[in-house]
Amino acid sequence: MTVTVSLVLLLALGLGVLLKGGHLRTGAAVVAVLFGFYLANTDAAPTVTKTVTSITDALTDIGN
Repeated sequence: MTVTVSLVLLLALGLGVLLKGGHLRTGAAVVAVLFGFYLANTDAAPTVTKTVTSITDALTDIGN
């Protein structure tokens, strides 16, 4: 059985846990979110996407 979860959902959950646990303040969370949006509009976005895809593929291959 394969379960697929969006990476955006996992990152949002992680951010929520950090906020709830007091390890991350609201201002820092806003900066992190805005950084993500602005990073998506730069030339680095394809490289970041390829890197994350490679890592998730490697993690998937470990389970097989």
